[in-house]
Amino acid sequence: MKKDFPIINDYLNLFIEDLPLLDVRASVEFEKGAFPCAENHPILNNEEREIIGTRYKEKGNEAAVKLGSELISGKVKDERVSAWKKFIKACPNGALYCFRGGMRSRTAQQWIFEETGIKYPLIEGGYKSMRTFLTETLNNCEKWINPIRIGGRTGSGKTQLLAQLKNVIDLEGLAHHRGSSFGNYADTQPAQIDFENTLAIELLKHQAKGNPPLILEDEGNNIGRVHIPNKCYEAFRSGPLIVLETSIEERIELTLQEYIVESLQEYQEKYGKLGFAHWKNTVENQFARIKNRLGDERYRNMSSEIETAMKTHQENGKTDLYRPWIKKLLTDYYDPMYDYHIAKSDNKVIFRGTGKEIKVFLEKKMSSRS
Repeated sequence: MKKDFPIINDYLNLFIEDLPLLDVRASVEFEKGAFPCAENHPILNNEEREIIGTRYKEKGNEAAVKLGSELISGKVKDERVSAWKKFIKACPNGALYCFRGGMRSRTAQQWIFEETGIKYPLIEGGYKSMRTFLTETLNNCEKWINPIRIGGRTGSGKTQLLAQLKNVIDLEGLAHHRGSSFGNYADTQPAQIDFENTLAIELLKHQAKGNPPLILEDEGNNIGRVHIPNKCYEAFRSGPLIVLETSIEERIELTLQEYIVESLQEYQEKYGKLGFAHWKNTVENQFARIKNRLGDERYRNMSSEIETAMKTHQENGKTDLYRPWIKKLLTDYYDPMYDYHIAKSDNKVIFRGTGKEIKVFLEKKMSSRS
């Protein structure tokens, strides 16, 4: 292969600039872990990759390459090169990679050149090196990160407040989860590796902006079925805490809007006429998971209230009956857990106030640093 084919090894700018990435790994590899700006157009499908891998183990590299040339030829090769050409036309400033930046990506680079005359860049080290770079970012961010956490009781509007602030990383947004026992969206969460990759990239972008104080929600280690890597989580927890104070009445309304109205709408958009049934089943399953914490009697009583509220909601669209149940859930379940969390931790609370008061406090704090 020609020695002057372009190679990219500046992973930092690659991620900061959201370089479009052509991933030529098999789809099974892509599904296990990928990057936000990557599209998967494999040079080998899952079955071909397995067959060639077996041939490599049994008879060596030369035999594997020969088999690959036999499998990926003619119409099959034309279809795959055609997919790459479409990607390159849409993303002329991108780059391609395979797992280690080896045979698959070099072959793709060569085929693209033969078909188009374009010397499309290859990423040195491939997915493995880029993944290692991002993992090191997560493990080492404690050395430079300057976090400030926004805490508060469940339903206090922390997510809404974060959306109004600068220099924020929305952890729940990256995890595609609302962060509580009832936090599932209609769509599934990202794979753990995808969550980690996206979080690391957001940290790199924040650092590239001059590394101002980073605003984060005061999360637990787990957000739904994904978790914040331990060293990164410890770095986040090292920052001071600001507590958002919201009345119980406002918390009930915020919870009703987010977890009932908006959540149901998501399920209806995804499942159509079956949306309510899917949403109802999800809420009931999520509620069942906290049965032991509530106790049998309280669980039965609240289950009956939920069932009545949902029946009324489905029949006439009214949501008033959710409010008493939401209030009990907040005051009897979530608030005691929050109080325990605050009491046993060594949180350094530097401010308490409403959303407006917190915004003013942070603006003053940031301006004093400039």
